[in-house]
Amino acid sequence: MNFLKIEPLKKEYLEQMGFSWHTDKDGSSYISDELICLSQKEANKFYEAANELYDMFVKAAQHVIDQNRFDELGIPFNLIEAIKMSWENEVHWHLYGRFDLAGGLDDKPIKLIEFNADTPTALFETAILQWMLLKQNALDESLQFNSLYESLRDNFKRLITLQESIKDFERLYQGWKIAFSCVAGNAEEELTTKLLEHIAKEAGFKTCFSYIDELEFSSEGIFKEGINYEYLFKLIPWEAIAIEEGDLAMLLTQIMQNQKAIILNPAYSLLFQSKGIMKILYELYKDHPLLLKTSDKPLEGLKCVRKPVFGREGANIAIIEKNGQTSFENLGEYANNKMIYQEFVDFNKEGENFYQAGVFFAYEACALGFRKGGLVLDNMSKFTGHIIRE
Repeated sequence: MNFLKIEPLKKEYLEQMGFSWHTDKDGSSYISDELICLSQKEANKFYEAANELYDMFVKAAQHVIDQNRFDELGIPFNLIEAIKMSWENEVHWHLYGRFDLAGGLDDKPIKLIEFNADTPTALFETAILQWMLLKQNALDESLQFNSLYESLRDNFKRLITLQESIKDFERLYQGWKIAFSCVAGNAEEELTTKLLEHIAKEAGFKTCFSYIDELEFSSEGIFKEGINYEYLFKLIPWEAIAIEEGDLAMLLTQIMQNQKAIILNPAYSLLFQSKGIMKILYELYKDHPLLLKTSDKPLEGLKCVRKPVFGREGANIAIIEKNGQTSFENLGEYANNKMIYQEFVDFNKEGENFYQAGVFFAYEACALGFRKGGLVLDNMSKFTGHIIRE
């Protein structure tokens, strides 16, 4: 791998922007002071891989719905109706997601690790900070695979046009409002939500930001201080709503039934989010070059990774060797999830650090960023930007 050492962004500057999680618990910087150098050809391959994978996920989700295989994905029963409704009506537009990929550098083939399709993080880092790293270091700001900000702005407009072209947005838009919401007490989620609100406002929408408990929900819609909001973006996982806030899951389903509001990301994004769908993908596209062998049972004779279908930040992940012995295991809160077993693949590595690519998707693949960390990337992993250099 090739790297370019750079001057890091000053913490005081990051604080001014609200980016407060710049330093990890051990005192190390979360934003790496180096850029990964890749070629335009490598960047193009990440773009093409994410676009192809999204089409595959759509077909796999249709298969799950047609064959009623929700249980295999760990989908809570109280969201199945909402998933079907959102899937069948195109007004429930998928705003954005992030593919996590192994390989792609040093001639390593790209392999799907998972798709964060519901509430993906690293949005601010990818859209804003890695661009700022180039600018601060007097580097050509165009030398990135990174149009995330612009792609999100266009995709907000597609909520109205419902097609690739956005030229009719101003003609079709009738003052509809989007409420942006998250749970109080998490700085990363709040800044991510407020960035999305800012982009939607720039796209032309009327918006507000509110913590989820400040909004009023009824079968007649979503309100704040008596104002009705036709859209809700919630940076709260659908599975968490289903399990921890069953009444809210019921109300959101009723709101969708009564066509009183549209929820972003839509309920069907939970099908993409569940790692259980990767077993379905492998059934439908066996031995596809972008996929790793995946099952709901240990892969006999293969080194594999055991993952909870709705786990996050490396929790409850285990590495199982060919002989069936567990060589690594993280504890966490997702032990009661259904599990999948995915063929082990080496990440790109330099020294003691492993690197995983994240490709954002907003109507099409639109941005690349990297995380570096240990054998299993967890909440101590670092964000690493990139630059395209031949």
